[in-house]
Amino acid sequence: MKIQDIGPKKGSKKRGRRVGRGIAAGQGASCGFGMRGQKSRSGRPTRPGFEGGQMPLYRRVPKLKHFTVINPKAFTVVNVGKLASLAANSDVNMASLMEAGIVTSNDGPLKILGDGELTVALKVEAAGFTASAKSKIEAAGGTCTIAARKVAAAKEA
Repeated sequence: MKIQDIGPKKGSKKRGRRVGRGIAAGQGASCGFGMRGQKSRSGRPTRPGFEGGQMPLYRRVPKLKHFTVINPKAFTVVNVGKLASLAANSDVNMASLMEAGIVTSNDGPLKILGDGELTVALKVEAAGFTASAKSKIEAAGGTCTIAARKVAAAKEA
């Protein structure tokens, strides 16, 4: 046993200090709070976040539900159910979907989602597939190919 291993008995409680009982007790008169000022008054502690009347930090900062993503990833999404109207064994990519009228605007790389049913075998080339979309395309006898990403050209100022 060492001196640092010694501690109070489990469940025991230390008695609170008796303040304001004369100078001989050690915490007489001002009770250890000093002479004057806000911190010496009764009802003494200020609430958490109080900055002396200055507008506190938690009220100065904007209240946001979330932080905006600096470089968001935007995809052109198409559900598997929309591909069911295409001819069998046809190549499906962004260009072919725009020709067919399934996609009206190019909002970014093509991503295939798994909502709907597919009975036609297709060769789909897209930037991404959900797991359910990939399984439905392959179950119908089609193939899924992930398109190579194009490196964006550096903008000249």
